[in-house]
Amino acid sequence: QVQLVESGGEWVQAGGSLRLSCSASGRRVSIYAMAWFRQAPGQEREIVSRIRMNLGTTYYADFVRGRFTISRDSASNTVYLQMHSLKPEDTAVYYCAAAKEARGRNYGMESLYDYWGQGTQVTVSS
Repeated sequence: QVQLVESGGEWVQAGGSLRLSCSASGRRVSIYAMAWFRQAPGQEREIVSRIRMNLGTTYYADFVRGRFTISRDSASNTVYLQMHSLKPEDTAVYYCAAAKEARGRNYGMESLYDYWGQGTQVTVSS
């Protein structure tokens, strides 16, 4: 089994920056892509960004494009989310997800991902 462990979530003022990390550990498995989702209170979980581990190709949701950057270290199966210009509406629990194989391009579909982290809280105050 693969475990995903997120870190880096905390309280920050609007306009600030945070860097989230997610490391995959456990049974050696080839990871095709990793992604960040988020879920705000009372809302559905939504995709934030995704990266393909071998090529580094990325996807961003419109609401974070230009503010967030996803990157990866393929050797260690670690993915990062650098967040700048944070807004109160970015407040959410951020989840890391990993897919073992390609399953289409509807990146926001949770069924595309095989493993999930426990989440890390990001709180942005105004």
